[in-house]
Amino acid sequence: MRGRWRLFRHEAGRVAGPPAWAYVLLFALSQLIGHWSVATYGQVAIWLSNGILAAALLQLHRRPAITVLTACFAINIGSNMIRGDAGFLLWLNALMNLGEASLAALLARRVCGAALDMRRPRRLVAFALFAAIPAVLATAAVGYGVVLLARQTPLSPTVLFNIYSFFIVELLGLLLVTPILLLVARAHRFEGMTRAHRPEAIGLVALMVAVTVAVFWQDGTPLLFLTFLPMLLIGLRLSPTMAAAALILMAALSGVATLTGHGPIHLTRLPEAAGLEAVPPMLRRLGVYNLFLLAMVGTVLPISTVMTERRRLEARLRARTLAAQEARRKAEDAAAARSRFLAMMSHEMRTPLNGVAGFADALAGRPGLDAEAVRQARQIRESSDGLLMLVEDILDFARGDDALCVEPLDLAAVAREAVTPSRAAADARGLTLSIDDRLPPRARFTGDRRALRQALHPLIANAVKFTDHGEIVVRLDRASDGVCIRVSDTGCGIDPAFLPTLFDAFAQADASIGRHHAGAGLGLALAARHVRRLGGRIEVDSHVGEGSTFILHLPLPRAADAVEEARPTPEVEPAPSAEPDRAPRVLVVDDHPVNREVARIMLEAFGCDVVEVCDGQQALDAVAEQSFDLVLMDVRMPTMDGLEATRRIRAMPAPERDLAVVAMTADAMPEDVARCLAAGMNAHMAKPINQAGLLATVNRALSGDLPAARTPAEAEAA
Repeated sequence: MRGRWRLFRHEAGRVAGPPAWAYVLLFALSQLIGHWSVATYGQVAIWLSNGILAAALLQLHRRPAITVLTACFAINIGSNMIRGDAGFLLWLNALMNLGEASLAALLARRVCGAALDMRRPRRLVAFALFAAIPAVLATAAVGYGVVLLARQTPLSPTVLFNIYSFFIVELLGLLLVTPILLLVARAHRFEGMTRAHRPEAIGLVALMVAVTVAVFWQDGTPLLFLTFLPMLLIGLRLSPTMAAAALILMAALSGVATLTGHGPIHLTRLPEAAGLEAVPPMLRRLGVYNLFLLAMVGTVLPISTVMTERRRLEARLRARTLAAQEARRKAEDAAAARSRFLAMMSHEMRTPLNGVAGFADALAGRPGLDAEAVRQARQIRESSDGLLMLVEDILDFARGDDALCVEPLDLAAVAREAVTPSRAAADARGLTLSIDDRLPPRARFTGDRRALRQALHPLIANAVKFTDHGEIVVRLDRASDGVCIRVSDTGCGIDPAFLPTLFDAFAQADASIGRHHAGAGLGLALAARHVRRLGGRIEVDSHVGEGSTFILHLPLPRAADAVEEARPTPEVEPAPSAEPDRAPRVLVVDDHPVNREVARIMLEAFGCDVVEVCDGQQALDAVAEQSFDLVLMDVRMPTMDGLEATRRIRAMPAPERDLAVVAMTADAMPEDVARCLAAGMNAHMAKPINQAGLLATVNRALSGDLPAARTPAEAEAA
């Protein structure tokens, strides 16, 4: 607070504006102008000296400011001596000037802030109301009070008029000079803030000069109002510095004309006022002129600062808009790069896992293999499944929240999809994994299939992982606001100390060095995220040693019931092909030899006749030359990818165009699935594949149970 009542500029503040000697020179010049005005015309229109002193105090540090004050005080004393002042008047005038400037500077530093940025309209108004006016009032009261007391002069109308004239003349000097010098000191801040270019600025100033000369150097018509028009244009189009300079130029032209007896001011009819008979008419008319200048200053400078502030805010808004657009572009680029990275990582991780999981299944199913070798092969398969689950969790966590794709759902079918990846692990551990469907028959609920499946899958996988014996039950119930799904197990339970952080990413209840269970701690965090995306909440009821129950409250709206029950996925041997005398013929299209071998071994175990090709062009040639019941198509391949190959198959004549094509690819992101279906594929099967899933796909293809391929129009609409 003490700093805001400081008279001199803080030593740490950056000096701006003219040097100290320039203020002394300006002060001496203002004294000369005052002497010349009095000697020539007998009056002073504007007293500029105090405004110069106030600006020096606001701009300079302590030592140069004191030097300027001392020099100006000496000049003022010398000027008074030349004018003929004697006695206490010789010192009173100089002390009044010094006191007025100091008080105005002190109040300005208090109300206008340390920056003294007069380009802000609020600060300009604050300087006028709370610095200039109080300083002039205080100086007039003290100075005239001393004179009246010393001379024992009564307070007559003439004295009151002299006080009024003093107040207007001094106030005009402060309002005109001090803000202008402060604005000139910060002229660099107005660069680029004007609407007008140099030719327009010169034209506006020339127009102002012409109008001022035309108005004030004629004596026949009261055209004072015309001077506002060019000054308003200057205030609207030019910077405050230029507007202030134009005001000084206009004041000089009009002041000289008025003091020489020209202009509309002299057309003013002075009213008869008792007690003012001794006041010269020129002095009374100067009061009108001073009010005109005061109105001009109070109009043009605020307008100029308001327009400059508006242009500054517009420039800042444009800059921030450009910065926001650039940030948005970078964010979109980063999101696109992240999507490409996730898709690539998903593809590159799934491809080797397909070989590991596929050959593990093949080894486990080989006849004559001893029990220990079968157990080891199944351990390999379980390890690959665990690694796949970890990869999917990491990629799903990195993707963030996608937009929901809402559709009518058979919740029991979605639960079966979520249970399937964990069924083999449950069977290996001797656990019972079941679905308790208590929903109404054929009931459908509106929701996002993938989000619901991704919410249930980690809960079921965790239940299998942390349960050594007993059962895991997925129970589906109706609720007042939708559905309630419970995933219960008879496992080890959860310590209450871990419940507050259970759904945090990478948090693990079993995080010790000697932990018994693998995992990255992402499953429950992802489950909670997907539940929130569906608008629901998740609760936990767990007791150590007695098992856990995760309860999902989902506000899924009821949709129209299905007309009939959906047929269950067949789990028997493959159906016979269209021709009973031959085995089902399957075309495997993949550029990776390990993937082709894994698919061939699995398909041959089902009794299928397998043909292998390396790219989309070879697939087209094979389809054109031979008859197939099913095509398992990879997506990323050289020469021709699987999407283009599928499009060309759909463009063939019948019966080739009706061939069942299923994507068997490591591109497993939701957008990859949509792209495959849009290209005309019947279904999507993500790598790594397993025997059960591949068998189900072959059976559905041979029985005609695969979804129909989309037409180009349907793909475009989707």
